[in-house]
Amino acid sequence: MTTPDDQPPVPDASRPESQDRIYRSHAGIAGGVLLLAITGWLGIDALVSGHGRTPWLALAALILLVPLVAAFTLRPAVYANQDRLRVRNPFRVVVLPWSKVASLRSGYSNEVVDAGGAKFQLWAIPVSLRARKAAARRQARNAAADSSGRTSSVASGPTRSHSDQAMDDLRELAEARAAAEGAQGEVSVRWAYEVIGPAVAGAVVLAILLAVG
Repeated sequence: MTTPDDQPPVPDASRPESQDRIYRSHAGIAGGVLLLAITGWLGIDALVSGHGRTPWLALAALILLVPLVAAFTLRPAVYANQDRLRVRNPFRVVVLPWSKVASLRSGYSNEVVDAGGAKFQLWAIPVSLRARKAAARRQARNAAADSSGRTSSVASGPTRSHSDQAMDDLRELAEARAAAEGAQGEVSVRWAYEVIGPAVAGAVVLAILLAVG
């Protein structure tokens, strides 16, 4: 489930600054913590109890796996304020002023498209087809209840999935702020070398250890 940590109303254009709305996948974070705990437990056990090359292999595997697991589970986040959308994906950080956001698309994944046509996936807002179908069923039951004169309480619950609602919020903010003076600028993309570097180092060391046998 993806929910914004902070969802203030769309701020007034006269305000120079606003607090970021932060969107993250709580399920992804929980899964990442579990995977890191298992990886750490197995790796440390191999370091302490292993013999021969085993501790070195375990160390190389930890250097490789820990950054990757953290990158795909704990790291992804989407930050949005009056001026820009900042997308923190596993290996890149993309900053898009609202004036450069051409569209926010939802399909089997959520993505933002900039004015030049480049697409960036929103890893922090994963699509749940199950949640989307459940919301559609609630919406259909609500419509049926309204048409028969009954109250919609018979089908209480959100009629939009959490990820779709998050995308609706971002679209609303993009439309409201696209022409604002503070929302102008260029798209910037930065590679996450703090993730890539340790992972590559771990992979190289592991490959060397396996090659030398």
